[in-house]
Amino acid sequence: MKALEKNQTWELMLLPKDKTTVGCKWVFNVKLNADGSLERYKARLVARGFTQTYGIDYQETFAPVAKLNTVRILLSIAANLEWPLHQLDVKNAFLNGELEEEVYMDAPPGFEDQCRGKVCRLRKSLYGLKQSPRAWFEKFSKSVKHQGYTQGQSDHTMFVKWSETGRVAVLIVYVDDIILSGNDEEEICRLKKCLASEFEVKELGPLRYFLGMEVARSKKGIYVSQRKYILDLLEETGMTGCRPSDTPIDPNLRLASITQGTHVDIGRYQRLVEKLIYLAHTRPDIAFAVSMVSQFMHSPYEEHLEAVYKILRYLKNTTGKGLLFKKSSQRNIEGFTDADWAGSIIDRRSTSGYCIFLWGNLVTWRSKKQSVVARSSAEAELRAMANEVCELLWLKKVLGELKLEVGTPMRLFCDNKSAMSIANNPVQHDRTKHIEIDRHFIKEKLESGEICMPYVTTEQQIADGLTKGHFRPKFEDFTSKLGMMDIFAPT
Repeated sequence: MKALEKNQTWELMLLPKDKTTVGCKWVFNVKLNADGSLERYKARLVARGFTQTYGIDYQETFAPVAKLNTVRILLSIAANLEWPLHQLDVKNAFLNGELEEEVYMDAPPGFEDQCRGKVCRLRKSLYGLKQSPRAWFEKFSKSVKHQGYTQGQSDHTMFVKWSETGRVAVLIVYVDDIILSGNDEEEICRLKKCLASEFEVKELGPLRYFLGMEVARSKKGIYVSQRKYILDLLEETGMTGCRPSDTPIDPNLRLASITQGTHVDIGRYQRLVEKLIYLAHTRPDIAFAVSMVSQFMHSPYEEHLEAVYKILRYLKNTTGKGLLFKKSSQRNIEGFTDADWAGSIIDRRSTSGYCIFLWGNLVTWRSKKQSVVARSSAEAELRAMANEVCELLWLKKVLGELKLEVGTPMRLFCDNKSAMSIANNPVQHDRTKHIEIDRHFIKEKLESGEICMPYVTTEQQIADGLTKGHFRPKFEDFTSKLGMMDIFAPT
């Protein structure tokens, strides 16, 4: 309450006749340190935003958050250029947002007598309101831009400032968590002071724990893992004593929609898969397996739950595995793309997979079932290829905003000669009419020199592990090529 009063979150007044109020409640929880120990107890006043009416109590609600791909790009750049990484946390972030709408709230529970029958006319945003994230981000971005920073267009949560000497400071914000980096230490210190004077900011020192991701830095590079997250997940599911598995999915397994057998709890299955999806942000080795089990969240059966348990058994065997961003002499961008033609036995759609390396480090990857049925393997490869070209162009734009070197052309490795021939051949073929847009899009980028398409054998195709399951020897080769390692493994 002291923080709310100090922030002048509301003013007491009688409720106008044509207005309604939004309810509120107190929420109590605890905040833990990275090692799981108790940091402090928290109490928060939360508005019951579900009672708000669109067009009256709120208008726009969307607020951008940092793409984790952008965070990994920054980690790769910081490892190569030896930039420091600082972390800040904004206390009571949403309370700083200024409301444009006219919103009235009931008196906080336990403080009705002090309000003397009046209601709270909200001036600042409050947790629970639908427009709170947007109001906070507008307030924060306005403050940062006032300090001379330019907002990125490739990622709106990234802010960049260049000094006259050519030094740069970069800021990325994810709701109330902030990462600062760059080679302009004076500007970074100045920005910290400016933010502390306007908001209640807690400086957390070097980046160590961000959105459940553990960051460790040494002379070898920057290591990112989610070990604690995995251990908590195994404990929650009762799998801490399970038998470990060498791979996250059986290569011969073909999951299908079934109508017979034992139906499992949908809520529990969905919660498990959602946690695995989040875990895949630092674990590309489980990306394909997670994309498979996530296709049955609407109607899961025992067979599907067993596939989820197989992933958990693999995680038990590799709790400390993560990505290593190391310093490299190369300054190019390389992508690998592959497709498993008609891999789904349900609807015969193909699975696309791609991964991109920036300056020798893996920064983006994806494993996803295509939205339409491909009539040939070349067509499936072309669709996967077009998606990766889009990602490559986005990555180039991010580096352009940071004024960093982009080695051209960007190399896109493919193992399908037929798809490469179609992309390079200017002659229109009848068999490509239905994928004409993708073909012309890829061909345009090839002719402009932005990308080139070298051939790579299937054995050397890294993205192959994002489209299908493999046995242990080939799977271990796949994870090592991704730059994954386990610093917690015994030497």
